[in-house]
Amino acid sequence: MKRLSIFVIVTLLACYFSVAPTMGQVAPGSPEQVSDKYAQKLQAFEEFVRQWIQKNNVPGLTVGFIKDDYVWVKAFGYADLENKIPAKAESAYRFASIQKSMTAVAILQLMEQGKIDLDAEIQTYVPYFPRKKYPITVRQLLGHLGGIPHYVNRDTEQHFKEHKTTREAIAVFENFDLVAEPGTKYSYSSYGYNLLGAAIEGASKQSYADYMRAHVWRPLGMNDTRMDDPLDLIPNRVRGYQLVNGEIKNSEFIDVSSRFAAGGTRGTVVDLLKFLKGLNDGKLLSKQSLNLMYTPMATRNGETIGYAMGWQIPPFDNRRSIVANDGGQQETRTFILNFPEKNFAIAFAMNLEADIYGPIIMRLYELVMDEKLSVKKQ
Repeated sequence: MKRLSIFVIVTLLACYFSVAPTMGQVAPGSPEQVSDKYAQKLQAFEEFVRQWIQKNNVPGLTVGFIKDDYVWVKAFGYADLENKIPAKAESAYRFASIQKSMTAVAILQLMEQGKIDLDAEIQTYVPYFPRKKYPITVRQLLGHLGGIPHYVNRDTEQHFKEHKTTREAIAVFENFDLVAEPGTKYSYSSYGYNLLGAAIEGASKQSYADYMRAHVWRPLGMNDTRMDDPLDLIPNRVRGYQLVNGEIKNSEFIDVSSRFAAGGTRGTVVDLLKFLKGLNDGKLLSKQSLNLMYTPMATRNGETIGYAMGWQIPPFDNRRSIVANDGGQQETRTFILNFPEKNFAIAFAMNLEADIYGPIIMRLYELVMDEKLSVKKQ
């Protein structure tokens, strides 16, 4: 099952609240000084992040938020340690699984256009996908209720080096058995979202990349978001790192095209904020579709799960309308949070493979919103 890594919450909150706030000094007139209502808070936050990355041996990260029409983005550390290239707002990180939120948006756009029926079997749009013992619908795949497995042979499936087409990516798992009868059990599956990517192609008659560029990325000015092809020259591409016995090493090389619609893209925190703002401004979906996308889904017997369509529902008992998503793979950790009714969103990307960034998210949320997030007691 997918973990909500920011929120590895139960453990991270304990870690977070044990760290005392640190006020940082920023020289007047420096680029880091912000002449607005968040100035002092952001100076303190920046100092907190600098100390945090040093304490946790993090090479580099970029983080930002939007609140109404206010946008703030800041980078820390290095995009490339070997060449001492600083991280910046325009640094391009692998998005990993937060791409699922964009894939869900594309599916709902096609639903609005009458090109996809959420309750149709997936073979309606992906006829080459073998039929299973039970029918699988588009709606079920959106909520990880389709019974499609996640990685089965992890030593192979999480380490592909060769580039794959959509058909080749589907072939990786097309003959795997279902893990449950569709509709009966939540079971997180990147492969399920690859099937949705293939459905986008079947319904739109465009490649996944072309559809996303034309209908999601370009309309919002997300000009630095693209499929992550290792052969492409990608401006501001960051290097990825891992910790091995406490020592920073380069990440393993993999080609993420096998995860195309589930986690095969690269882009900037600036673009992620454009995506979140575009959703909140109604530029991608109707209000009705947004409400559908953010509504927690349920199993056939009525049991609500902590997942909507492409979004995780964090276990906060005082803020039920917050949705989030996180991503993790070789080279990267990413996170997005959206609080639509408050016109507030956070985006984060880091070039270290470690699920440790919860304190950054919590601190920034509380700085901007002037409230703490409480976690539901289990």
